[in-house]
Amino acid sequence: MVQQPFIDYYKEKVARFEAHLAETFPDIPPPVAILDESMRYSLLAGGKRLRPILLLTTIECAGKNADFALPLACAIEYIHTYSLIHDDLPCMDDDELRRGQPTNHIKYGEEIALLAGDALLTHCFSLMSSSTLLEKISAVGLLRAIHILAESAGVFGMVSGQVADIQKYMTLEPEETLTFIHSHKTGALIKAAIQIGALLAEVGDSDFEQLTGFGVEIGKCFQIQDDILDVTGSQELLGKTPGTDEKNKTLTYPSIFGLENSKELANSCYQQALDHLDRTGLQTLRLRELAGFVLKRDH
Repeated sequence: MVQQPFIDYYKEKVARFEAHLAETFPDIPPPVAILDESMRYSLLAGGKRLRPILLLTTIECAGKNADFALPLACAIEYIHTYSLIHDDLPCMDDDELRRGQPTNHIKYGEEIALLAGDALLTHCFSLMSSSTLLEKISAVGLLRAIHILAESAGVFGMVSGQVADIQKYMTLEPEETLTFIHSHKTGALIKAAIQIGALLAEVGDSDFEQLTGFGVEIGKCFQIQDDILDVTGSQELLGKTPGTDEKNKTLTYPSIFGLENSKELANSCYQQALDHLDRTGLQTLRLRELAGFVLKRDH
């Protein structure tokens, strides 16, 4: 059971983040107002905002105020939103519902949805490379953060995971294929959020390593729970159509391990994530609570 103090903390963090997210939205030229509308439609549609909250909370667990990192937290959400728009396209998962409303391509057409995703992705790096950030973040730190996110979102992370996910076959065994897909498609960006937070908090090498391990396990836990909810969840709670994985014959944890074993695997990842936090010298209560939220969520 998620405790009320954590719920209050999470709501406050999301509200603070979303206020800043709206402020970061670029001024789109009036002749292409449809692009402005399409980008806003998906970016400002709400959601868990897990990745930016993980980044900010990681900084706080090192005893620092995380407000200076809000632009980088927003940058991660821009990339995450772009990935959702593209993932929903007919050439990918062909979904018609996201966050309780029609998907971007259903609302604006495939061409605009595709370009809105492209625009969100590229604006992410405009945000991260803004010279104003150098007032609070060292140039070396900012460059490392950009590098982590670029690798995690691109060929070494999310994009490779997406490619593996839509292939009809791979040379690996099913379990190895599943691990590859989800460690790249979902896990890489979650891990990156925590690594960037740790980097900006200037934690020591040992703590950085343990936080990275925490990110890996939470990424796995998140995806296993996502696969479970696609089987057991409702459209009302999920904000999207359940059963998509089965419809698309997607490789998932329940399809390989079964539903009950998948639940045990999710709990194992959760416990291993906590073990990593136990090995740090940081104030990890909120990260532990976030891990519990990932495991126990119903949407």
